[in-house]
Amino acid sequence: MISEVISKMANIKSAKKRILTSQKKAEANKAVKSGVKTSVKKVRAAIDAGDKAAAQEALKAAASTIDKAGTKGVLHANNASRKISRLASAVSKMD
Repeated sequence: MISEVISKMANIKSAKKRILTSQKKAEANKAVKSGVKTSVKKVRAAIDAGDKAAAQEALKAAASTIDKAGTKGVLHANNASRKISRLASAVSKMD
C-alpha cells in the first residue's frame, strides 16, 4: 500500500523518501500521543474513584510520559506543562 502511495504521488527519489520518513514519524508520534492520553485517563480514573494514593502514583507516571512527549516535540512544551499542572491541581484538590 505504501508503494502505491509513493508511485502515485512522487516521481523524485527524495520526495519518495520524504513520504516514507514522514509516515514513520507520524506513526511514532501517534503512539506517543496515545500513551499520553492513556496515562491521563488513568489519573482521571483514580481521581474519580477517590483513591488519592493511586492518583498520586498515576500522576507521577503521567508526568513522566507527558514530559517525554514535550521533550520529543510531539507536544508543545507549554501544552505538556499545562497538562501536568492541571492534573497535579486536580490530585491536590482531592479530600
